[in-house]
Amino acid sequence: MYAIETVALNKQFRKIRAVCDLNLKVEEGAVYALMGPNGAGKTTLIKLLMNLMSPSEGRISVLGSDVCRIEGKGLERVGYVSENQRLPEWMTAGMFLAYCRPFYPDWDKGLEERLVKRFELPLKRPLKRLSRGMRMKAALASALAFHPKLVVLDEPLSGLDPLVRDDLMESLREMKGETTVLLSSHDLAEIESFASHVGYMDGGRLLISEPMAEVGARFRSVEVHGDALASPAAPPTEWMHFEASGNTARWVETEFSAEKSAAKARDVFGAVELKATPMTLREIFLAMARKERTEGPREEKQ
Repeated sequence: MYAIETVALNKQFRKIRAVCDLNLKVEEGAVYALMGPNGAGKTTLIKLLMNLMSPSEGRISVLGSDVCRIEGKGLERVGYVSENQRLPEWMTAGMFLAYCRPFYPDWDKGLEERLVKRFELPLKRPLKRLSRGMRMKAALASALAFHPKLVVLDEPLSGLDPLVRDDLMESLREMKGETTVLLSSHDLAEIESFASHVGYMDGGRLLISEPMAEVGARFRSVEVHGDALASPAAPPTEWMHFEASGNTARWVETEFSAEKSAAKARDVFGAVELKATPMTLREIFLAMARKERTEGPREEKQ
């Protein structure tokens, strides 16, 4: 069973299709990083997964149940935090956590206290007087203290200082394996060593959805050197951002294989010396975003 599964999911806002024929599968226990530029459809997708809006077409399953039918005990297993989440600001942080406790039979008071200590939450201070980072910590404490089976986080790190981000990420790391995490964030350096799977959205479509290790293995920044390299009329489809000048050609390869990629380069240029450099998640994101902006949508790889 998948913790999250969507089938042919669509969401239409008048003439704008925010989510397009999206098929997503998030394995139980995974830490799934959802990335994409602003306006890609990530927040709309998350709201659909959390049943905060209804799909135009398609099906959504969360923890094995149709999301539209999740209620009561089903909601007791899901934690959700969004950067735009509104909290009852008239409450103190302590009152807010006390208010949340009765809704979750598995609420762990000891875990709550550890989270409060780690986050240095001032329990007696009204939420409206807390910084954005502190309010986010209060929201995260309320979403983690009951050992949820699924945690969905929509840009929880946005605008937070490095120390606050470290606190949040450390708490999530401690739940790895016990809880499935879906995390949407632009802080790619923070999540690269943390996520087990990665998805890339643009234009409402899920263009990449696979284990992080596979993405890291197949993307390479490639440079070749040879005599008077001529640009091919049509570079191979797995070469992005191709450019050649004099004796040097460069591109981003999306299906890198040491032997096959070297053979392909020789087929195109003849005798060349090839250098392939691994790419960070941020570099992969930027390469994908530039491609979508200059060349338009491509087929999904799932």
